[in-house]
Amino acid sequence: MLDVDGAADKSKLDEFRSTNVALLKERDDLKKRFEGIDPEEFRRLADEKRRLEEAQQVKAGEVDKVIETRLKTARADWEKQFTAVTGERDALNARLTSIQIDQAVVSEATKRGLRPTAIPDITSRARSTFRLVNGVPQAFEADGQTVRMGKDGVTPMTLAEWIDAQVSDAPHLFESNAGGGAAGDASGGGASTRAHRSVRNPFRRDTWNLTEQMKLQKSDPQLAARLKAAA
Repeated sequence: MLDVDGAADKSKLDEFRSTNVALLKERDDLKKRFEGIDPEEFRRLADEKRRLEEAQQVKAGEVDKVIETRLKTARADWEKQFTAVTGERDALNARLTSIQIDQAVVSEATKRGLRPTAIPDITSRARSTFRLVNGVPQAFEADGQTVRMGKDGVTPMTLAEWIDAQVSDAPHLFESNAGGGAAGDASGGGASTRAHRSVRNPFRRDTWNLTEQMKLQKSDPQLAARLKAAA
């Protein structure tokens, strides 16, 4: 008896075949059940039946009932169409929003040396942070309701500020010569700049860490000053 690696269990194969046979039989039964039925003719007969029922109700003096039935049918059809149109509109708006945010983020990040291969990554990050408000991308906190504040803690975070944070927090998305703003440009591309990109900025509000600040100020005052300026 051979024990072949990866071979399927016979009982599983038999179960799979039995399921397929049952499904095929169910399909064939349904086809036989509706064989010869013309959908258009069925709808015509249904409409004719409805008209005859209404005529009988009118003769019986049940005009209000006829009107009520027609209104219910019309309302159901309208609600169905409205739901479909609303769903399509919302899907298009969501797609348009994503496109506008993607374009704005890629445009701004490209100025900072965004790697072409990093576009899907950075746009995905942006979509979880930004929403269009009056046609302009605006950053929100994780709850999706609270507006994310910028460096000054008073005005909303701008797209440029968010990109600066990505340069610091996700340096692998950018070319090696992408600096952290004016402070990064002044570094000359040395070891301190590489350290700047590989370290989470402890001076930023969302990554504030007093212990790390003190360590940096002691071990590398220049880097500490650049990170503080970039925050």
